[in-house]
Amino acid sequence: MLGGCALGPDKRDAPVMFDLGPQRIQAASAPGIKATLLIPPVAASPWLDNPNIQYRLSFKDASRPDAYAQNRWTMSPALLLTERLRARFASASRGVVTVQDGAKADYALRIELEDFSQQFSDAQSSKATARLRASLIDQNTRTLHAQRTFTVERPAAPNAPGAAQALAAASDAVIEELVTWADQSIK
Repeated sequence: MLGGCALGPDKRDAPVMFDLGPQRIQAASAPGIKATLLIPPVAASPWLDNPNIQYRLSFKDASRPDAYAQNRWTMSPALLLTERLRARFASASRGVVTVQDGAKADYALRIELEDFSQQFSDAQSSKATARLRASLIDQNTRTLHAQRTFTVERPAAPNAPGAAQALAAASDAVIEELVTWADQSIK
């Protein structure tokens, strides 16, 4: 009777896990952003709020996102970006706090992740897109100080490792754009 259990489907390989790679080392310098920032977790649309590596076959149906079957992020893209943002802004500002810290901040930087996927223009050509909306809120007046949407695209090899590598590069680039924008907006 137990022998029949061995006739089931073959054992599947564990998914291959990806993250954004090691944090880029920033040169030590005086912080450019003369403010303390509250950076809450990045918010994401439900289709992005999971560990799937998303892609779209734009040459077939651009309105249909899909996910690689055996490849995943180590956590949702929103959480990966939250860690990356906090680390980068900690080196670029007077400090970063979270809601759990209970500390006062000059500004809140709220991020909404709108796209974090790979798009195929044909079976062999793809690009990765990181798009987010940033809102800088003055904590003293509770008013919107500045808001902007950022989009960075990078060419990607037409597979999951290529998507992960290109999305990591796009993430770093969009975060650098955010740092520059926040510095200019707060002055």
